[in-house]
Amino acid sequence: MLNLILLVKKGAFGGYLDWADRAGRYRSLGDGQIDFKTIFSKLTQYGCDVWAVLEWECCIKSPEQGATEGAKIIQDLIINCTDKKFDDFAGGNTNNEDLRNILNI
Repeated sequence: MLNLILLVKKGAFGGYLDWADRAGRYRSLGDGQIDFKTIFSKLTQYGCDVWAVLEWECCIKSPEQGATEGAKIIQDLIINCTDKKFDDFAGGNTNNEDLRNILNI
């Protein structure tokens, strides 16, 4: 019974367990439950203009596979910001007098 309790309460990094058995082990990008799509969207929305860097530390997956998959995920998540306003689909100049005439004011 004591062994069962120790396995359940292993803590974030699991103490003396092998890395693959630890609760808080590092996972390859995309293997966990973090919503990176929303994170990248919010960073873009708030004007964050920095590099996206992959720090890879996984005790299960090979470095080559982790790097290949991680780089693809980041490439797919990068958002190219538009330089136009959402409702500026026509891209023309605004003439205030024409707008007043259209609105009859």
